[in-house]
Amino acid sequence: MHEAADTALLAVNLGTPDAPTAPAVRRYLGEFLSDPRVVSIPALLWKPLLYGLILPLRSPRSAANYAKVWMPEGSPLLVHTRRLADALQARLPDWQVLPAMRYGQPALRAILRDLRAAGIRRLVVLPLYPQYSTTTTASVADLVAEETQGMDVTLIEDYSVDAGWVAAVAASIQAHRARHGAGSHLLFSFHGLPQRIADAGDPYPQRCQDSAAAIAAALGLDAGQWSLSYQSRFGRERWLEPSTLSELDRLAAAGVRQVDVVCPGFAVDCIETLEEVALGLAEHFQAKGGRLDYIPCLNDAPAHADALAHLALCAAGTGA
Repeated sequence: MHEAADTALLAVNLGTPDAPTAPAVRRYLGEFLSDPRVVSIPALLWKPLLYGLILPLRSPRSAANYAKVWMPEGSPLLVHTRRLADALQARLPDWQVLPAMRYGQPALRAILRDLRAAGIRRLVVLPLYPQYSTTTTASVADLVAEETQGMDVTLIEDYSVDAGWVAAVAASIQAHRARHGAGSHLLFSFHGLPQRIADAGDPYPQRCQDSAAAIAAALGLDAGQWSLSYQSRFGRERWLEPSTLSELDRLAAAGVRQVDVVCPGFAVDCIETLEEVALGLAEHFQAKGGRLDYIPCLNDAPAHADALAHLALCAAGTGA
């Protein structure tokens, strides 16, 4: 970190537990699921259900899943976000570049307060959610607005079709397929969202469709060579369709035996990509007689850091 810099970039990700244990997961999920941007049920109704039923049941199961993908340095999401922030720092030597988490540590609120106290004049906030949603990017915006009075702040709300980012994702898919062989179908799997939130006007589904179409076009794919789905459902209400599970079932029933899955809604790999897709859904598809090849997130790849650094510079008014 460059203490003398007067411009800072915060690379903000969702968050992660401190350890793959039930108590740590319970603390993290308690904070995450208490955000009204994430769960809009009135607190008087939601909190007893959350703390009395959901957290006691879900925390041990989630902890076991985290343990499957935990890295020696810590949570994959935190490790990869830190590495990405380091890569951005190398490209922005006159700035302070810091990773932050909306929930958990390093806490976004505390970092914002430290930067304000340190006299940072200009702040660029980059939520690492390429596709805007009221449940993710808007929650970051809420907290930033609370803590940055008097600062010159720019928040990058969406980069779902940014040319540099699209090119980086497309290139990573091409490189993976060149090394491992190409499946007969490419599936874009995005994090899910309750349908009622989309019905209320959240643009997230359209942003996901725009991203997938732009990446597919960059790859030169025909309409039948790719499809889009949504993963990581929670609860019993209706979520965006099709689910990644049901889309894999459809492909298997249609005779598709080799599927490549990429998750361009995630900037870096995390439990949802590594445990849910690369392990769980791969096993499910194998039981259907097929092979699922997971294409990793961009993480700290040079092209990813280049694209995000360019976004930050443009946001600050200094980019080409």
